[in-house]
Amino acid sequence: MKNLRGIIVLIVLLLFTVCAGALYADSEMHWSYSGEYGPQNWHKLPGSQANGKKQSPINIPSDAPINENGIKFFYMDSLLNIENNGHTIKVSYERGSYILVEGKKYNLLQFHFHAPSEHTFSGEHFPMETHFVHQSDDGEYAVIGLFLKKGEYNSAYASIWEHFPEEGEKKETDTVINAKTLLPERKSYYRYDGSFTTPPCTEGVKWFVLKDSVELSDDQISQFEKFYKSNNRPIQPFNRRGFYLGGEEQKKDSFLPVFVIIGIVIIAIGIMFFFMQGKKSEKR
Repeated sequence: MKNLRGIIVLIVLLLFTVCAGALYADSEMHWSYSGEYGPQNWHKLPGSQANGKKQSPINIPSDAPINENGIKFFYMDSLLNIENNGHTIKVSYERGSYILVEGKKYNLLQFHFHAPSEHTFSGEHFPMETHFVHQSDDGEYAVIGLFLKKGEYNSAYASIWEHFPEEGEKKETDTVINAKTLLPERKSYYRYDGSFTTPPCTEGVKWFVLKDSVELSDDQISQFEKFYKSNNRPIQPFNRRGFYLGGEEQKKDSFLPVFVIIGIVIIAIGIMFFFMQGKKSEKR
């Protein structure tokens, strides 16, 4: 009888553990762009850095410094391996393609899409944005952001658009693509330090947002929006960060102490002047 009770207790404990583990796994993995699991609650997810001070995306002001050169692209051909993961449509890239930037090599892992754009320029969204995700051999990430605007039909994107999978579906195709054909001719960029834009929103990501955009037709944009129309994280505070120019961070507020000191000196001189004038008046 005691053995039977012990077995029952053991079974109950095992069931409880399995159920608790399943619930934990669900809470750990499940997130969305709206509702209870939306961006406002991403900071509650295990390991999340969503409340950090260097989050992405951000608004890029019109006076942000522009890096005219600096990224060297070594993108090779790749078979199209495409997935609809429930959050975006992602293309996984074959090994061998990379960029050289700021003295370091970053391997192209994948690229994916957002609608509307996650970054804004002067407070305005673009219809879409592409993110090219790279990683160095020592684990550092660099992401290139590319704005997509309404315009002419884009044949370079067509080979990808033709293979859009349904949600939860993966496709390994014989179609050959080259990510370099998806980029604009000029590759000047805005550079800042940020994070991934999806949970766990890990910081320490180098962002390179291209200044020039690429055109897609209305139909191409609408085709993506049939799957995802609002898979963009809200704009995050820039806080005390600065944009980079030529590899050096340009912090506007770094000049604030100088102005504060000058202001204090001017006020002090003014006070001394009025004090001395008052003394002269008393002597008279």
